[in-house]
Amino acid sequence: MRIIGGRARGLHLTPLGAGDAQAHLRPTSDRVRESIFNLLLNGGHGNLVQGAKVLDLFAGTGALGLESLSRGAAQATFVEDGKVALSLIKRNIALMRATAETEISRRDATQLGANRGAPFDLVFLDPPYGKGLGEKAIASAVAGGWLAPNAVIVWEESTQPIPPAGLALLDQRKYGDTSVTLLRMPE
Repeated sequence: MRIIGGRARGLHLTPLGAGDAQAHLRPTSDRVRESIFNLLLNGGHGNLVQGAKVLDLFAGTGALGLESLSRGAAQATFVEDGKVALSLIKRNIALMRATAETEISRRDATQLGANRGAPFDLVFLDPPYGKGLGEKAIASAVAGGWLAPNAVIVWEESTQPIPPAGLALLDQRKYGDTSVTLLRMPE
């Protein structure tokens, strides 16, 4: 696993192998991550990464949030409640020397509570597949004021999810066993 593009291009992140089933870690492959960022940077919606405040829910290794920082995002917050994953995120932030532009929040992404800071422009949502956790996380983020008007959500799932009411579908693609859905919050 490595950073695909931007200022940290080629940086190898902490190795995980095929994933850690015990810790429910299933890292986004380099190929899928590259495809996601092609959509965000060149998908006809403008550059959705540059200067963005990023929220990485079910952050796992933190690769999506770190990739966004490498490509010009202003700040990234990683939400994760797994002990193994939190350790990986901390190591990967240190490898990228991104401590000043990152924050880690140990909490359940489906029970975020009230956001005490500015809302986020770009959200990565990569829950354990097939458990309905993506829908719960979006509902929690909306209820807690975590999402800015026009925020874009990048949702990875095993099947193409149905967008929750009020969110606009921007794009939906399938990459092997991963479905990537881009949604936009209303103004």
